[in-house]
Amino acid sequence: MLKKSLVNGLILSFSLVPWLCVGMLVNSKANALPGQTTEEVTTWMNAHPTLRPGSGEKLYVQKSDTAAQRFTFQASVLPPGKVGFAKDRNRIRYERLAMYDAINGMSFQRLQESLRVIYGYDVYQDFNQGQVVYDYPSQGDVNSARFAKTPIKEALQGQLRIGDRYAYWIEIAKPRNGKAFTGQMTVLLKTDVEKLLQELQTR
Repeated sequence: MLKKSLVNGLILSFSLVPWLCVGMLVNSKANALPGQTTEEVTTWMNAHPTLRPGSGEKLYVQKSDTAAQRFTFQASVLPPGKVGFAKDRNRIRYERLAMYDAINGMSFQRLQESLRVIYGYDVYQDFNQGQVVYDYPSQGDVNSARFAKTPIKEALQGQLRIGDRYAYWIEIAKPRNGKAFTGQMTVLLKTDVEKLLQELQTR
């Protein structure tokens, strides 16, 4: 029941999760983050009440109660963004949680709460106090996307932040005349910020 209620809290709405269950994770410390080995992250995921992989899953987990609501978590040895080269195939470069909710919609606040539930208060504070190095789209980007009739590019809204410990990339897809249904939060190594920033600015 603990696992199901926590997953439902991530996918549906945090107001539906018993406060005791949320507090158990909020007050815990994240034991595996980018920079650590694949073995350490795998062990952490297997023991995590929310992330625990199913049969055949390892560093990629997908939870879904209905087709309208999904939660995924991925840990990767590759840098975030466009596929690149990984010198060390045994060390995690980024971890990403992604959510799709066609019933309740998606928001930056829900993604931030998901970060806190999964990683604990210290990582949440590192994100919250981090410096915003890129915020998109600008009004010029919006105008260009509308002129070019590229609604997907216009819909993408996000930030790239640098904290004391890690960097964070948060993004939702919100159409001009609708609400967002998808979003993602990525925790990455600060050494990969420059690559990701260049890609976000030119995509």
